[in-house]
This record gives sequence, C-alpha cells and structure tokens, in this order.
Amino acid sequence: MAKIVFSAVQPSGIPTIGNYVGAIKNWVGLQDEYDCIFSIADLHTLTVRQTPAELRARTLELLALYVACGIDPEKCVLFAQSHVHEHAELTWILNTITSVGEMQRMTQFKDKSQKHAENVNMGLMDYPVLMAADILLYGTEFVPVGADQKQHLEIARDLAMRFNSRYSPTFVVPEPLIPKCGARVMSLQDPSSKMSKSDLNLNGFISMDDTPEEIVKKFKRAVTDSDSRVCFDEQSKPGVSNLMTIYALFTDKTVSEVEAEFDGVGYGDFKQRVGEAVAETLKPIQKRKADLLNDKDYLFSILKSGAEKASYIAMKTLRKVYKKVGLLQI
Repeated sequence: MAKIVFSAVQPSGIPTIGNYVGAIKNWVGLQDEYDCIFSIADLHTLTVRQTPAELRARTLELLALYVACGIDPEKCVLFAQSHVHEHAELTWILNTITSVGEMQRMTQFKDKSQKHAENVNMGLMDYPVLMAADILLYGTEFVPVGADQKQHLEIARDLAMRFNSRYSPTFVVPEPLIPKCGARVMSLQDPSSKMSKSDLNLNGFISMDDTPEEIVKKFKRAVTDSDSRVCFDEQSKPGVSNLMTIYALFTDKTVSEVEAEFDGVGYGDFKQRVGEAVAETLKPIQKRKADLLNDKDYLFSILKSGAEKASYIAMKTLRKVYKKVGLLQI
C-alpha cells in the first residue's frame, strides 16, 4: 500500500517560480509514487485581512494552476481546506494540548507579528496548530517541505506524539520529505532572502503569471557580482549560484552541467538565457491555466469530488479523536 503524502499552498497571491519548483513541480512527480492529498489552504489566508471576492477568485486560480502544472485530480485528492470542516474541528482539539509558549516561539509568528503589528490575531498565533490538523487528519506519513518549513512540521509531530501518549496511539507521526534540489529559490534582488510573492520589490520574484517579456527583464536585472565567471559558489557568488540553480531546475540539468554550458559566457548572455528557459517552461502552463479558468464547472467539479474524498478520510480520524477525548457521540 502506498504511503500518504499531504501538502498545501495558500491562495494568498499568485505563486512564484519558487513555489512552483519548491512545491507544485515536486508534487507532480509524487503522484505516481504515493497516495497524495493536496489542498488549497484558504483558511490559513484569513490570518491576514483579505478582500473576499479576491480570495474566492485566487482560490480558483490556484486550483487551475495546480491542474495546469500536471496535478491530476484522478490520481490524487485535490480540495479546498474550508470545504472540509474537520480541519477546523481537529484544530480545536489540538489546541487543548498546545501551550501558548510553543506558539509564541514560532519563527513565523514573530515575523508576521512584526510585519502586521496592527493585526496580531489569534489565528496568526494558532496557524501551526491548524497546519498540524491539516496533516494529521489524513494519516499522513510524509510532508514535502522546504528546509525553512521544518519548524511547522515539528509542531505537528510533537502534537501527534503528545496526543498518542495522553490518549493512546491515534495519529501517524509524519516525516519531512525534503527535495534534493529546489527547496529554496532565492530573491533575484537579495540572494540572502527566499523568493517571496509578498516582496515589495517586484524585480525580486518571478510570478507564475509574468509574461515572457517581464520574466526576461527581471532576470536581466538580477543581482550577480563584480566577477564575470558563471560558477557555483553559494558563499561568495550567491546571486549567480541562485540563477544557476533556477536554470538547472527549469532545464532538468545538474548544476555541473550548467557550469559547463556557461563556461566563458558573460553575465549578460547568461541571465538572458535563464530568463528565456523559465519563460519557455511557463508558457504552456499559463495557456492551460487560462483555458481551465474558462471552464469553471470543471473546476468546481474537482473541488466537490475532492472535498467528498477528503471528508470521508478526515471524518474517520475525527471520530476516533472525539471518542478518545471523551466526547459523547450519537
């Protein structure tokens, strides 16, 4: 029997190529090897104020992007988090075994509290518990995570073990599934920071919706260094190394092959070709996404079917949990 994999992305903006190579592209390969459950984490977005109509539109856009990238709703369970009420219900139970101190120490809570000082809400603090519920509901054995996201998975593991110890074995304790390459794509303007769709500098990230012209222009403006050699050295040449990693990921080459390909090539030509490789890969994805968004009935049918499948699994877990904690069931 195949192992269970769970992962989710928030519909909080148009994903970047970092989201694509770090998450969605890897999911495509996992579908044939694991029982995959992929979610649109719309409840998580509410920790920051949203425009309701925009959130609804972005949820459908993210679903269309999933499918356009190769996520097959026939091979995996694909659904919106808010369509499966068990996520919120299990979060409440897990809250009762989570300490305030644990949540206050979370790196993301500290960072977001500083960025959104006017809106430090309980959802922002409780975000990791909802994430734990997302994972634990499905008997998840592996969670694809970037190296910087391991802290959230650790909370899920801690809560699973704590619940199992207190009430008897109930949850599978999930393990991280960290991709060998592509876990972190860095900003084109600040190679010390991860590429982010919330970056105020629009030249720092490539959106999955950027036109070929915009993509090439942003790569041409990418930070490199005063040297002119295209070689991989994350310490002394972080900008060039980041561009080489991106090119390798979008051409399915090794970094060594990229180094050999650009031996003696100047930065100008190098950056142009990286931009063209990314644009060429995104072109068919963008067309497929646009076609899917013109067939909303099909997209809603995916969400309905996915929610039914996810809810069937989630309810079985939740019933066990309710019984263990002593809630009377009818």
